Amino acid sequence: MFRSRATGLYGVLGTVGAIVCAALSSAGPAYAATPTVLYASPSGSGSTCSLSAPCSLDGAKSKVAGLAPGMAADIDVYLRGGTYRLSQAFALGASDSGRNGFKVVYAAYPGEKPVLSGATKVSGFSLFDSSKGIYRAAVPADTQSRQLFVNGVRAQRARGPLNPSGFTLSGSSFTTSDSSYTSFTNASSMEIVNNNSWKQMRCPLASITAPSGGGSSLNVDPTCFRNNNTSVPNRGFPFNGAGLPKLSSITYVENAYQLLDSPGEFYLDSSAGFLYYKPRSGEDLSTADVELPTTETLLNVSGTPGHLTPVNDTDPAIAYTGSWSSSSGRGLGDLYNDVHATTANGDSVSYTFTGTGIDVLSETNSDEGSFDVYIDGTKTKSPSAAGSSRLAQQVVASVSGLAKGQHTIKLVKTGGTYVVLDGFTVVPDAITPAHDITFQGLTFSYTTWTLPSTAGYIDNQAGVLWDTSHSNAPIRIPAAVQVHRGSNITFTGDEITHTGGTGIDLADGTQDSTITGSFIHDTSGGGVSVGEVDDYYLTDTSRMTTGDTVSQNWISDVGQDYSDAVGIWAGYTRTLTVSHNDIGHTPYSGMSLGWGWGYASPCSMQSAQGLSTCQHGTIYAGDNQILDNHVHDVMNILYDGGPIYTNGGQGNGDGSTTSVLAGNLVEVGNHTNNRLYQDEGSSYWNTHDNVTRIGGGNWIGMWTPTIHDINIHDNYSDISATLNHGTNITFNQATIVSGGAWPTAAQAIIAAAGPDAAHEPLTGRIDDDDTAISYTGSWTANGNRGVGDYEDAVHATGTNGDTASLTFTGTAVSVIGEKNTDQGQVEIFVDGTSKGLIDTSATTRQTQAVIYSTSGLSAGSHTVQFVKRSGTWATLDGFEVTGVHNDTDTSIAYTGGSWHYYPGRGFGDYQDDVHAATANGDSATVTFTGTGISLVTETNSDEGTIAVSLDGTSQGTVNASSASRQAQQTVYTVSGLPLGRHTLTLTKTGGSWLVVDRFDVR
Repeated sequence: MFRSRATGLYGVLGTVGAIVCAALSSAGPAYAATPTVLYASPSGSGSTCSLSAPCSLDGAKSKVAGLAPGMAADIDVYLRGGTYRLSQAFALGASDSGRNGFKVVYAAYPGEKPVLSGATKVSGFSLFDSSKGIYRAAVPADTQSRQLFVNGVRAQRARGPLNPSGFTLSGSSFTTSDSSYTSFTNASSMEIVNNNSWKQMRCPLASITAPSGGGSSLNVDPTCFRNNNTSVPNRGFPFNGAGLPKLSSITYVENAYQLLDSPGEFYLDSSAGFLYYKPRSGEDLSTADVELPTTETLLNVSGTPGHLTPVNDTDPAIAYTGSWSSSSGRGLGDLYNDVHATTANGDSVSYTFTGTGIDVLSETNSDEGSFDVYIDGTKTKSPSAAGSSRLAQQVVASVSGLAKGQHTIKLVKTGGTYVVLDGFTVVPDAITPAHDITFQGLTFSYTTWTLPSTAGYIDNQAGVLWDTSHSNAPIRIPAAVQVHRGSNITFTGDEITHTGGTGIDLADGTQDSTITGSFIHDTSGGGVSVGEVDDYYLTDTSRMTTGDTVSQNWISDVGQDYSDAVGIWAGYTRTLTVSHNDIGHTPYSGMSLGWGWGYASPCSMQSAQGLSTCQHGTIYAGDNQILDNHVHDVMNILYDGGPIYTNGGQGNGDGSTTSVLAGNLVEVGNHTNNRLYQDEGSSYWNTHDNVTRIGGGNWIGMWTPTIHDINIHDNYSDISATLNHGTNITFNQATIVSGGAWPTAAQAIIAAAGPDAAHEPLTGRIDDDDTAISYTGSWTANGNRGVGDYEDAVHATGTNGDTASLTFTGTAVSVIGEKNTDQGQVEIFVDGTSKGLIDTSATTRQTQAVIYSTSGLSAGSHTVQFVKRSGTWATLDGFEVTGVHNDTDTSIAYTGGSWHYYPGRGFGDYQDDVHAATANGDSATVTFTGTGISLVTETNSDEGTIAVSLDGTSQGTVNASSASRQAQQTVYTVSGLPLGRHTLTLTKTGGSWLVVDRFDVR
């Protein structure tokens, strides 16, 4: 096998049949310094993991564990194409890790698409209600799921109208004069959903009853109603800034058979074992791929220990001896707002635990004193909690390296006025990360998350919830791909989609791990999560979330069910890099980094904010970087967020750990009050060289004095409005630009924002908020219109003479817009030549309408321009191009050792160059967004057969041989694909040469 280090891809030298697997005995001689190769397939059961007899996933895992101790090279596990249906997560731990500096690599077999799925395929639908067009299929009784996908498209749980009128909140019930609800079945499966400000809240119903005066009473589950209304959790800093808003109205009612009235809706009757679905136009349920997710997590990479939760000072297992007193409701930032304290020397507190280490949480202050620490009866240290000012939840003593087992810690007061105990954090296992594992080119699809069905959705903010069954501890939406306590875990070129929770999560002190070049979309929760919200107090760097990278990813259409979710979320992190990502089409913020609100801000700033007490402590976050991202079409549903949102402190004030927010392009914030939103407690940021445009009240906002020590300079914006009530803010107004006349420096930022060319798919569809489009004039942008726009968003202008221009390399272009009664005439120019006026008015709305189209252009650079001439509005939804991409395009991945670049051949090649390979098995792979693609290359007598794979499915072979050399011939073409992202792989299987000249993408 050959591994191309430059691209990170894999290829086969020679014929496939020449591959010989390495010996699989862990007791063998020293391993050669070449990768050991294993294979897995959906139905594989081979004992030797050869190409002809692949292992199952678990079989490959067990062989990796046996091989790992003697690693002298990487172990490559190729997953053959197909669907791996998982009833539980594929779990990897420390024993499955790389060794000796080498990695275990789980990769897609070249040209194939392995899909790890948590869904059950449903078939056997029959027409159930002909008048309503509802079909039904049997599923196992008690099947639990909240999602359904038909032919890869998300279905909607049956729901009522948006913002229904006529409901009144009475106690914990919503009453209405509409009596139809009393006939609804399975009322306890129904949910009330309320989108309110920055939160989404959900509660199941307890029942539906008929009030004495008529109508219906939707009676909310009382426990859930209490948590979302009458007793909303509000633990204060560092957990949240405010308990409100609360569930007070109905945004929609969800999940009843009687609500199943629109195509694409479904209802799962779990107890009876039936799935009901109303097909969309063109869907044939006798042949459709219907996937019902039943698994929460598909991949779980976990080291030890797992999540660490402090034990509060009130825990009954803690034994106090002497004159200790308990103080609650202090409002000083204590864990659960209480402590135990003593003034008498000799008083002690003991706690017996099972683990390898323990932290002592206390406060530091000028009146705190010293104490002795005993472990299992032996004094180990004599620390002091004295400090110049009060700091809550400080680790004042820590013990590690104990043999795993039962131990007793005892603290004895020896000096000072007070010794205070706020809690203990037990480390149950030695810190042993899962490490040096790579996942490459894999697809993770179809998960669900069922907790909201019983507990409701008790929101705090941005997909961080309250676990009301465990003392309102913070929890987060689980992810389809989960890493706990990882190190050097790499995800590259993966796809995560169709999830019932978040896409991918680097949790619990995961360090030096990366998510790069991946496509994360169509998630019920967020896209990417990094870090935690309850480990702020850590002083042990080995347990912190540090050194991670989220870069060059495409993240879109998150929060499909939970509207508070964001594209990229990070809690407490150090040296996190979030760079060159494209984040779009989100219901709430595009990106949220940091936590803690004003907890790390000094008491003087909290007082200036008007807070009556000071909840003040330290956090370990800092030295994070948000660089060169493109964030667009966000805040489509909720309010009080922004394209880039920061929260809580960064750094410790000595200037050594300032975080950076630079080089980002943020645009199209639909309900955005601040485009760059540096919220409560944000501190020690260097915010510079960002471009903000279209939407939002302020280009940057800092609303309160706990926001401090931020240096703002050299930014660019199309509005001048700002909000600055922070402390020690070095503020330099942005360069204000009108009419889209961005200066050269701003143009460079726009051009560099988002994934670079090597990570950008070839494209035939240019969306209206693509950075390649240049807008001049007073354009606005509108998302979440719900009328059928591409990506549910458009740009529009009401000013005659405003323009939108696109320069592209290709042979054809179409202008996509809208026709309606309020649209007028537009003029189209191609390469500076007017193509005349086009009337876009119509009696009814037509979305994604082709306004203008031309083809037959020379294969080169062209510019199309759209100009508003009349009417109330001119609307642009994007462009469709037939793009011509030379063989040198950096997004083309050449795999194998025989590829060479041949410029200046003089044979009529496009751009007078080609790439060519001589070894069978070598391949070229392109990812593209569009509906079709063509390979244009030469044919000749020394050309041969090419195996074609599209989206992981073989398309057979094509033959490039001909009697004589003919340049720029279409050897393979496909059209009519669903508009979206696709992957084409061409593999040499015969002849002397495989030549690639260009790809044309539609």
